[in-house]
Amino acid sequence: MQWAGFVLTGGRSTRMGRDKAQLEYRGSTLLERIALAVREAAGAVALIGEPKLYAHLGYPVFADRIRGCGPIGGVHTALSETRADWNLVVACDMPGISADALRHLLERTHETHARCVAAAGPGGGPEPLCAVYHRDCLPVLAQAIRDKRLKMRDLLTALETEVVAVDLAAVANVNTPAEWDAFRHDETR
Repeated sequence: MQWAGFVLTGGRSTRMGRDKAQLEYRGSTLLERIALAVREAAGAVALIGEPKLYAHLGYPVFADRIRGCGPIGGVHTALSETRADWNLVVACDMPGISADALRHLLERTHETHARCVAAAGPGGGPEPLCAVYHRDCLPVLAQAIRDKRLKMRDLLTALETEVVAVDLAAVANVNTPAEWDAFRHDETR
C-alpha cells in the first residue's frame, strides 16, 4: 500500500456546541464528505474517533490510543495503526477540502526528503491537520506526548516538514457556529 488516509473526527467540539463531524453538508455529513475526498485521493480511509459514534459509516474506526492529547493523539493513533509509509491525515472540519488538493500533497511524497508534507494554511504556515506524515514520525510524536508538548504546529517544527501551497479555501476550518454559517453563506454565492 503506497498511501493510507485518515480523518480525525474531532474532539469535544466545545466551540461549535455540537459534533462538527455530524454537521449536515450537501446531503450527508461533513465527516462523510471529507472521508470520501480522502479515500478518493489516498485510495483508502479510516476514521480516528469513537467507534460507537462512527462505525455505522462503514469505515474502519480507531479510538485514540492515548486519550486527552488532542489532535496529536489522533495523528499518533493513525501512525500506530497504518501499514503504509505515507499517511494523509485530515481534520473533519475542513468543508472546502477536495481530493485534488489532497492528491497534490500526496504527489509531493515522491519527490521530498521531508518526513511530513503539509498544506500551507492561512498566513503561509503549515496546516498540521491537512498533511501527509511518514510513519517514521511516530517516535517524534510519542516523545512529544510523553513530554506534554501537544501543539501540532510546534511538532511540525520538530519534524522535517515541506509546506505546499494549496487553495486556502480547501484548508479553511470551521470551529464555531458563526464560521459554519459564514462558510455556507459564502458557498451559496
